[in-house]
Amino acid sequence: MSLQNASINVTHFIIGGFDTVIRPEAIGVVMLIIYLLVVLANTVNILFIIFDKRLHKPMYLLVCNLAVVDIIYTSSTSPTMIGVLLAGVNTISYVECIIQMFVFHLGAVMERLALAIMAFDRLIAIICPFQYHSYLTNTRIVFLTYILWVVGSGFAALAPAVVVRLPHCYSRLKYTFCDYAAVLRTTCVDPNYYLNLGAIILFFILFFTFIFICLSYCVILIFVKLSNNDKKKMGGTLLSHLICVTCHYCPAFIIIVLTRLGVALSLEERQGLLIGTILGPSLVNPFVYSLRTTEIKTKIFRILKKRLACIASLL
Repeated sequence: MSLQNASINVTHFIIGGFDTVIRPEAIGVVMLIIYLLVVLANTVNILFIIFDKRLHKPMYLLVCNLAVVDIIYTSSTSPTMIGVLLAGVNTISYVECIIQMFVFHLGAVMERLALAIMAFDRLIAIICPFQYHSYLTNTRIVFLTYILWVVGSGFAALAPAVVVRLPHCYSRLKYTFCDYAAVLRTTCVDPNYYLNLGAIILFFILFFTFIFICLSYCVILIFVKLSNNDKKKMGGTLLSHLICVTCHYCPAFIIIVLTRLGVALSLEERQGLLIGTILGPSLVNPFVYSLRTTEIKTKIFRILKKRLACIASLL
């Protein structure tokens, strides 16, 4: 009997990616703490930017957009993984799995597009400092961000659109959440064609955004002539973005390089790197922009100073 005829009606998937973990509770607690920090730090950044009119500028709107992306990206998978590790809830409904797949890939695509448009913003700010506010107004930034979300949603919708048409022969996921590769391996078809299709789209988005960011930096470094004082200001502005870019792209390129070198990564190692690409940058981003952005940092210190003064007055 062929696999096509042996297909089953899947209503729930069993998440088996953590079956070999020795101390699931310890890992679950660490992931929970990181997830809460990600949500809290990014929410604080968003609220600061929304309620402080002095921060209603193109750069801060893009920082706010990145914070929204980080929350969506981590929230797409972290609650499921934490639930498996701490509560032992290792099942997810088919519909929830498909939604999780879409939101996860939307977060991954938007993370790269958000970093790319932030590089474009810094490029315009440095090469055209006097025309910057006329070229990139708040309205244009909001519109451009909206277009990126539409494009990102289109790319993210490709994964569930492929999977929902295929018959399923298994209900057990070997991975830690519902991503494209995990659900595809539960179907009755040869996954190689569909995996290659997904890899082409992934590499296109990954390398297109990375090359765009690199070209932006090259234009700034090669063609822009600045004084020493301006170079210090430029370096401080770009360093925050560079840290975020490094944290996001390094794990992805490590996986690609190791694969090309023929290094066989175990499923656990691949999943560990994947989880790192989700939680790591989303945790680093808000702290980088909070501590390296003068306006946000000053506001945080002012609030902390007031709170400490109130506490001291009560003692």
